[in-house]
Amino acid sequence: MKGDKTKRLTFVVLMAVIIMSFLTLIISGLLSITVFRAESDAVESFVHYGIVIDCGSSGSRVYVYFWPPHSGNPHDLLNIQQLMDSKEKPVVKKVSPGLSEFENNPDGASDHIAKLLEFAQVYIPKEKHKETPLYVLATAGMRMIPKVAQDQIMQDLHKDLPKQFDFVVAENHFEVIPGKTEGVYAWIAVNYALDRFSHSSDTGAMIEVKLPDGNVHQRSRTVGMIDMGGGSVQIAFEITDENQLKRIPREMIAEFNLGCQETDIEHTYRVYVTTFLGYGANSAIERYQEVLLKNNTLAKPKSSKKRKTVTDPCLPPGMPLEVQDDAGITRKFVGSGDFGECKARLAPLLNLSVACNQDPCSFNGIHQPAIDFLHSDFYGFSEFWYTMEDVYRMGGSYKFKSFEKQAKEFCSTTWSQLEAWYQKHLYPKADDHRFKYECIKSAWLSVVLHKGFQFPQTYSHFQSAQLIHGKDIQWTLGALIYRTRFLPLRDLELSQMVHSVSPWSKFRVFSNEYPIVLCFIVVLAAIFLYMKRLRLCPKRSDLSRVPSMTYFMTEEDQLEQGVRYVKGQGYL
Repeated sequence: MKGDKTKRLTFVVLMAVIIMSFLTLIISGLLSITVFRAESDAVESFVHYGIVIDCGSSGSRVYVYFWPPHSGNPHDLLNIQQLMDSKEKPVVKKVSPGLSEFENNPDGASDHIAKLLEFAQVYIPKEKHKETPLYVLATAGMRMIPKVAQDQIMQDLHKDLPKQFDFVVAENHFEVIPGKTEGVYAWIAVNYALDRFSHSSDTGAMIEVKLPDGNVHQRSRTVGMIDMGGGSVQIAFEITDENQLKRIPREMIAEFNLGCQETDIEHTYRVYVTTFLGYGANSAIERYQEVLLKNNTLAKPKSSKKRKTVTDPCLPPGMPLEVQDDAGITRKFVGSGDFGECKARLAPLLNLSVACNQDPCSFNGIHQPAIDFLHSDFYGFSEFWYTMEDVYRMGGSYKFKSFEKQAKEFCSTTWSQLEAWYQKHLYPKADDHRFKYECIKSAWLSVVLHKGFQFPQTYSHFQSAQLIHGKDIQWTLGALIYRTRFLPLRDLELSQMVHSVSPWSKFRVFSNEYPIVLCFIVVLAAIFLYMKRLRLCPKRSDLSRVPSMTYFMTEEDQLEQGVRYVKGQGYL
């Protein structure tokens, strides 16, 4: 009977330990999940978002960016990154046509842009909308329409969009930006992606720059950029030579500070930047076709039956194209596919014959300071990337001879052959418009780069790009970097208020090890008290004895001094 009692009580104790251990694991797991979720929510709550809409000549694109809290170092910039979706694709969407198409219908502009914001808001937590800045910035297409029409479109956006969305807007968040500003933003974006603003020797060659206060500062050499859109083209590069800087007209220099404080002169940059409105790829094609039509009309009498057919060397052989002239009459073009002749026909559009008021000049009589091609790197964006990559698949490092060879082969191939290849999906990156105008855009790229900006054909430090270190490089990134440059002050002030305590430290009151230890202590204490209550805990003087049966005895006269252990039979 005593043996049965012993077994039952032993079973009870073991079950108590097992149950308490199981409860410990459950409690620990629940606390772990709670802490993880709390920390995740804390981290998420400290992430900031920003939206920039690029209203270009052919359409509008929305870009969504995010950044964590500032590092706390006043010399560091915000770590702004493009938001990716679940498939690791950039959160970007485009709608057509361009905003300038609403010149005669400004009230329809907000409905057009709202489509982009409806897409973007899905990727931003609802509670973050009220603190997410929204910028709607228009470029060349809008700059080409009258100022009155520009203002009407922007007023419609500023009036209607805040009623539909909770994003942060201000008067200067909706703008038609000058070409110079667009160029600066693009320059900021590429150098930011290349980490040239960190002033670390790990990012490349170092140079010494004289700061506005007269001191000399050593920092990373920045790169230059050329951005060709549909309506305009910009060039921008830093000027570090003081003597050269003095000779450049003041309106061609953009001096700005990217630091979060005006006193942070280490982040002061002086950049030569010029924009050429009407020299973007699509605008150049329109100008070229106008000239071609005019010359063809003058060359042939009005009575000629062939007056409506125009031979175009900038189209592949046999390619038909219909173009409307100024009178609204549809004219027929047919390609002859002569790349060399195409470049010769495009060159006059650069207006190289315009007097240069201050040497040296690029094109249209605009001064361009001498470039140190031996020690300078340049990146080409937008049309430079699409023209090299979408059809030729040679985006990246630009080599004049290789590019010219590829362009000549494409332009001289019959349209019937090209069309057959296209129908077989051999050019998956190229849409219809790209494919049709690839020849003339290739010629325009070459003419602008070498005859316009006067880059040597042997220059080997120019490359087209769309992504740098996995980042989609657009001027919109530079716009956000510049317009949010003072935000780190807010994070620094907040950091000082909380004495630099980690934002999720308050969630660490309980750590995983504490509930486990606590539960084990409770289990041991329960067993000890239970044994004490049954008077089975040996006294210090009895520690040398074998285990006692006191664990199963409840009365004093039943106590035994000890038992002996027999293998296979237990305690007897």
